Amino acid sequence: MGSVVNLGVFVGKTQVSLAKYRFCPGERLPTIFSLRCFSRLALVGLAVLPSSFLYAQNSGATSAWKNGHFEVDVPGVVRRSNIVLARPNLLPSEAMPLGNGRLGLGVWSADGLTLQLNREDTWPFRVSPGHVVVPGLRRMTEASDYKAQLDLYNGELVESGGGITATTYVDDSCDTAVIEVSGVSPGEAQTAELKLWPGREPHVLVSATAGALAETWRDTNEMGASGLTFGSLSAITADARDLKVASDALSVKLSFHAKTDGSYRVMIASPEWRGGDALGAAAELFRQASGLTAGEHRTWWHDFWKSASLIRLSSQNGEAEYFENLRTIDLFTMAAESRDRFPGSQAGAADLFNPFGDNHHWGPSAYWHWNLRMQVSANFGAGLASFNEPYFNLYNDNMDAVAKWTREHMGGRRGLCVPETMRFNGPGYENETWLKAAGINCTEDGQPYYNARTISTGAEVALWVWQQYLYTDDLSFLESHYPLMRESARFLLAYARRNPDGTLYTYPSNAHESNWDVKSPTTDVSAMHALFPVLLEAAKALGVEDDVTKQARAAISALPEIPEQLPGTKVLLHGAERSNPKAIVANSYTPGAIVHNSENLGLEPVWPYGLIGDAGPMHALGVETFMQRPNKSEADWSADPVQAARLGLADQMKLTLEQITERYQYYPSGFAQLTEFPEFYAEQIGVVADALQSGLVQDYDGLIRVLPAWPKDWAADGTVTVRHGNRVHVQVRDGRLVTLGLDAVHTSDVKVRNPWPGQVVTVTDAASGQVVKKGSEAVITIGVKEGSSYLLRAGAESGPPAFAEVTGTPATSAKKLGTRTIGLFH
Repeated sequence: MGSVVNLGVFVGKTQVSLAKYRFCPGERLPTIFSLRCFSRLALVGLAVLPSSFLYAQNSGATSAWKNGHFEVDVPGVVRRSNIVLARPNLLPSEAMPLGNGRLGLGVWSADGLTLQLNREDTWPFRVSPGHVVVPGLRRMTEASDYKAQLDLYNGELVESGGGITATTYVDDSCDTAVIEVSGVSPGEAQTAELKLWPGREPHVLVSATAGALAETWRDTNEMGASGLTFGSLSAITADARDLKVASDALSVKLSFHAKTDGSYRVMIASPEWRGGDALGAAAELFRQASGLTAGEHRTWWHDFWKSASLIRLSSQNGEAEYFENLRTIDLFTMAAESRDRFPGSQAGAADLFNPFGDNHHWGPSAYWHWNLRMQVSANFGAGLASFNEPYFNLYNDNMDAVAKWTREHMGGRRGLCVPETMRFNGPGYENETWLKAAGINCTEDGQPYYNARTISTGAEVALWVWQQYLYTDDLSFLESHYPLMRESARFLLAYARRNPDGTLYTYPSNAHESNWDVKSPTTDVSAMHALFPVLLEAAKALGVEDDVTKQARAAISALPEIPEQLPGTKVLLHGAERSNPKAIVANSYTPGAIVHNSENLGLEPVWPYGLIGDAGPMHALGVETFMQRPNKSEADWSADPVQAARLGLADQMKLTLEQITERYQYYPSGFAQLTEFPEFYAEQIGVVADALQSGLVQDYDGLIRVLPAWPKDWAADGTVTVRHGNRVHVQVRDGRLVTLGLDAVHTSDVKVRNPWPGQVVTVTDAASGQVVKKGSEAVITIGVKEGSSYLLRAGAESGPPAFAEVTGTPATSAKKLGTRTIGLFH
């Protein structure tokens, strides 16, 4: 079947759009068994989804471009990914996520309606401010016509049954959860109870109209404790008749009747809390929430979706739609958890949506950088770079603490050894309750351990700082974060030593968690190769020159080569041996070191360091390393799909997306499970989002690559944000590209790799129709002007095909991929 593609690039804030298209034949997956002990199920064949999930077939191609814009029905496209519940989600594991970026909820149907409140700032244990039960809603959840959906476009969970409707959301402007109920008998008594678990010791406060549970404590009982006071506060009230408030040692209970029209509203406030007048603070939040117009929270969500870069996918067997759904959930959860000072997610877990009480598998006071980076990267392509602010706050705000830690634990060296596992206040302690002792990161004297001498984390953070600047052109951001870049480079330079031939090496150093105390791990070598030139670029942009830039400039010529070996051997390759086509990237200059974790460190030069791509002198080395990697789709955080996309391996990108989803995406919310301990993980959907974007469009080094790794049997109408905030809109049918457009944010030169190799590309100003560039070179350089739009056409094409807006129909049932589902079937 012939295929059609429309490619558009918006360089700016123009609205996203996706057009109708025909389908491509799908492939079924082989049966694959998980090698990971934590995996619950083996891969099975893909389920073929109903035709309602697919685009209607068209006899001819259409384009969503009109008058220089890519037109899209944003609500329809987003709601394709709504999570549909055909039955009550009675178990905590079936909870749905909601949040405003500071206050998060896990919501499920136990006892009518149950929700758990979560915040990121209840340090050090991230305890919940409480959970709420509304038992009167059993009439709704037990009704034969019960149905529900997480409406991603509105940011709310809507349930109905037995004539009752309940809508739950978190207000954007004040940290208050709201449950709006209608269809209730006015004469029937109702209750709502706010509770904490045994072991908690709240102050219980009540007034005539509200009750509150407040606690404070000091962070003193862990290694690296800050000594600061933290706390939790939750308060509840209702907009209803005959309201009464009662309490006991761990709960507050409201009794009331619905209004005469059968409606009532329960409000639960939970702000940041360090102590004070709990009822007064709650009353102010309730006052704010009561003054909001109905549906005001929706305005924020609608604006958010309008600003995001959306992707709509289709395949004959429905797998592409499934991955589209996971990506859209990733965008939703990013907005719902990432608007506080620090990230809402730690250790890859979706803590703000936790329904499992105060329980966490990984030490909740610390962050693992490895499990944050895919979420940061995905935000760039999604046009959501602003949601990376909590990530950068975590490291920039703790610079002084990390510098102190480095001096004390790394032999008095200056600079920043950023702990891979870092407490929220800067120390490099990993405090898991199931460990006999705290793990120590960035320490010269401690025992060998997973991240004891992982010293490349600071370089990774610094490189994300640079990418944030390139995507936003925010010079003030670069200026305020340049010290983090400089001091991370300073430490690497201070830690490195000289070989007899003058080249630099690091020892002892960890190849992340895999190999401990080895020489020049690939992570260190890649970090220096990537960071030192970037530091010089950043200094040039800021007009500064300092001792570190001088050292970095001198060190570039002395950097060691990325180590290579042959698979299965313990000997490094040197000189002409490195041209062996079977060579792969070694983990370090100590080949054969004991392996402690299931990582693919030979692929770190591909991503995140961007030293190897889909072309260039090391491309074949990267591909061979990928194909020979020791751990194939081994964890929910596996970067295999992203690295496959960077290498131009479309089939491998698709296969690894399928594998990690089948192995780890366990929950109907779209979240994954990594260990046997029940916990929501958001890192896997971050990988999915980043991989899909990278498969469609890449611009990690200033060259826009269109369809570098896109499966030929997936149709796509998508938008990917590239450097400088520019947007690339792509429409694909059977791997074929029809149109490409640019909408310029700034006057500059934009480089695009010719998406029709060998063909003449015509670039036209979308407003005037004037041809501004024509050529067949491998890289097309377009001089764009601020505020202008451009269309790119292949060969002698006169222009894009007939116009058709990209539309979408809200999901009406759960989705299925092999053994996995998004939503709940009957």
